[in-house]
Amino acid sequence: MIEPSIRLRRAIHAGDALLVKRILKSHPSLLHNPDVSPVGLSNSNMHLAASLGHKEVCQVLLDAGHEDPCPALNENHQTALMLASGAGHTEVVHLLCEKDSGCILRRDIRGRDAVMEASGGGHDTILQLLLTYVPGGPYEAVQRADSEGNTALHFASGNGNLLGLRTLLAAGADVERRNMWNWTPVAYSATVQAEVYLKGLVSEVGRLQQQQQKRKQSIEPVKKMAVGSVRVVTSDEDERYEVS
Repeated sequence: MIEPSIRLRRAIHAGDALLVKRILKSHPSLLHNPDVSPVGLSNSNMHLAASLGHKEVCQVLLDAGHEDPCPALNENHQTALMLASGAGHTEVVHLLCEKDSGCILRRDIRGRDAVMEASGGGHDTILQLLLTYVPGGPYEAVQRADSEGNTALHFASGNGNLLGLRTLLAAGADVERRNMWNWTPVAYSATVQAEVYLKGLVSEVGRLQQQQQKRKQSIEPVKKMAVGSVRVVTSDEDERYEVS
């Protein structure tokens, strides 16, 4: 007879949410069920379901309390959200962000978070989802770096993720940021096209900033001219206010 833990993993692989629910009802102790095989990294049921993109199975596990009180971690300190972000499973990422947006900022043993995983995987839609839900706002999220000093922009550039480059720059990513090897994101461009595209985006952002600055400077004198002064004019019979 097949062990319940193995049957549960097979059900997750098959994406059979109803079978997963039945097995957990009979064997509640298998809720996390870490993979103890040599290459399993102690991945839990949620890690497996998220990495495969099975949203319904993930929902069953969430309802059973899999991620309470905190997200499960594997041997590399990765969350299920990190695996789903790197694999490009948009629906699962959305589900997990709705459950616990604070999980976005968790780091693995390399110092990487879900935003970096999505950037490195070339998944722009997921990247936008994460930057929408991330606590503290997108600007702070794109400034974060891993243990080697690489930001999300480094990973997006190295992957050649053109849409991701635009998303990260729009969020305020620093194109001049250097990692511990003194390399900027542009230096990691996967292709000549990605390098040219990134440099073009940087020029575009700089031009827009200059235009905004000029517009602001041209508006300020107009505001000053529009402000009048008030003085009191007195006479023997009355007092009136004259605006000049």
